Amino acid sequence: MGIFLFFIGFTSAYKHYQNPLIIKEALLVAFFLAGLVVLGGIQGWWITPVLLSMDSSAVYYGATALTALTDNAALTYLGSLVDGLSDEFKLALVSGAVTGGGLTVIANAPNPAGISILRKHFSEKNISPLGLLIAAIPPTLIAIIAFRFL
Repeated sequence: MGIFLFFIGFTSAYKHYQNPLIIKEALLVAFFLAGLVVLGGIQGWWITPVLLSMDSSAVYYGATALTALTDNAALTYLGSLVDGLSDEFKLALVSGAVTGGGLTVIANAPNPAGISILRKHFSEKNISPLGLLIAAIPPTLIAIIAFRFL
């Protein structure tokens, strides 16, 4: 906490020499991750039977699809709560989350911070979530090919 307060004081004292801090967006990410750790631990009752009923291929494609709706850190953290998964299964879960990461704005915690930085460079100062999803599909397909077939 002392280092954080020193950082805030230093950046406040020398605003002229650096870009402004994006505290609000950073706190949103921090609270999301804190909530994931606090509330994720009690999700084992339903995630364990679901994951144990799937094979590694289904987990890969499921994780790829789910990253369009939920955060990839949440997927991998919830997967880490299940005991007895094989290394192949864990690799499929993580690589599926990485493959589909970035499909939407809301699905990944750093994306809102990135949008706040990039928004001013787009026309109308706005980024279309549907446009972002459509633009993310080709790289996602390339990532699927790279992870699953190469």
